[in-house]
Amino acid sequence: MPDNIEHISISTSMSVLAAKQQLQPMKPHIVVLPSPGMGHVVPLFQLAERLVTHHACHVTFLNIPTEASPAQTQLLHHSPNNLPPGLRVIDLPTVDLSATINGDPPVLTRLCINVQQTLLSLKSTLSQLHNKPRALVIDLFCTQAFEVCKELSIPVYTFFTASTLLLAFSLLLPQLDREVTGEFVDLPEPVSVPGCSPIRTEDLILQVTDRKSDEYKWYLHHLSRVPLAAGIFLNTWENLEPVSIRALREHPFYQKISTPPLYPIGPIIKETEPLTPTGVECLAWLDKQPLDSVVFVALGSGGTVSAEQLTELAWGLELSQQRFIWVARAPSDVNACAAFFNAGDDVYGSISYLPQGFLERTRGVGLVVSSWAPQVAILRHPSTAAFLSHCGWNSTLESLAQGVPMIAWPLYAEQRQNATMLAEEIGVAVKPAVEAGTRVVGREEIEKVVRVSLEGEEGKGMRLRARELKASASKALEFGGSSYSSLADVVEQWKAKLET
Repeated sequence: MPDNIEHISISTSMSVLAAKQQLQPMKPHIVVLPSPGMGHVVPLFQLAERLVTHHACHVTFLNIPTEASPAQTQLLHHSPNNLPPGLRVIDLPTVDLSATINGDPPVLTRLCINVQQTLLSLKSTLSQLHNKPRALVIDLFCTQAFEVCKELSIPVYTFFTASTLLLAFSLLLPQLDREVTGEFVDLPEPVSVPGCSPIRTEDLILQVTDRKSDEYKWYLHHLSRVPLAAGIFLNTWENLEPVSIRALREHPFYQKISTPPLYPIGPIIKETEPLTPTGVECLAWLDKQPLDSVVFVALGSGGTVSAEQLTELAWGLELSQQRFIWVARAPSDVNACAAFFNAGDDVYGSISYLPQGFLERTRGVGLVVSSWAPQVAILRHPSTAAFLSHCGWNSTLESLAQGVPMIAWPLYAEQRQNATMLAEEIGVAVKPAVEAGTRVVGREEIEKVVRVSLEGEEGKGMRLRARELKASASKALEFGGSSYSSLADVVEQWKAKLET
């Protein structure tokens, strides 16, 4: 009798537990892994938060701490108690790169070597997690994870952190590599991308402009492996890039190469950020400015301009006589992405590199801050009318999500392609012209585009178009919207696997 009673008790408990699980479906455990750099870490971290808060997942976010910028460390580790329940951040083991990196290689080469060495520990890390992950989400430079996860029977999804047009070009790249002799930048015509707008050779992503370089080899290596993914998350929404999305879904070329299922889930962007005293100062200054009167000047977490260009930019802003907030960073005559690996380490640096007397002459009209400002809050502010931006995809999405048009100032990576698309296809940006025979945008041209964006009819048209996209972006992310539903469909697939 006692044995029977115990058996009944256990069976009853198991029945109650099963009933509770039916009422409260199990949460899938998802692992998210970005390569270093704020342009990749920020959107994947925002995706991790969205999976937890909107789609009932448990998420482990794997951080690559080797050579992480101060801004990256600050984002992931400053306030761990503020993470939503169900999200945790784990640092992968640091690695010594001294034996594998020679000299001072370009950013992408350095980043890819770092990831390659760090992910030697990925199998061990995934195996030690308490609950087996139902999926791993990586960015485009972590494709070593495909082999590791194949051994562990974990499906891998790619989060493409740039535009859909760049993905379309990148999936074409292996064929171009086989068929084209010489350099792509020397082709007599724009590059024809199946089902999409052609890309002018001067707008090609920087990493494919020298096919003999390690940068090109790394980019080709990783992007040629994207078809191995179980699916591709796109940081865009259906109304922003309808032509490119349709091409990837329907064009015979992309069907022939077995392009994985596409899930437009954007805009996945930073919604808020902690305010420093500098941030408070920026917003207080904006509160005193008229509606739609300020141009916000910021060139990304890693971007820099030459000393000559910085001087011209200062003079152009001054000559325009328009209100501005300028996030000014020390110039570099060597590299347009010189701040990539140290973003955030000079927030309180001096701004002695500005033209003599500039601060005094623009006092009351402009506000200059060193290296950092609360970008999302500034773009959201009703006094902000335009954004002089490097056109990185995160900044582009943040601007459009707030209905702010842009002055396109591309620096590196795929930013020239973004700038052209924003100006010529989407209609939310104006591109300043570089002076003939130089690499510098002159002060008169800067004065002109600032005035156009804030005062002219062209600026009003861009602002109207940007506000239309703001509304469509908001609708896409709402419950039942296209981006919300796209991500929800994938989560339902993950949950269904828990029940089998």
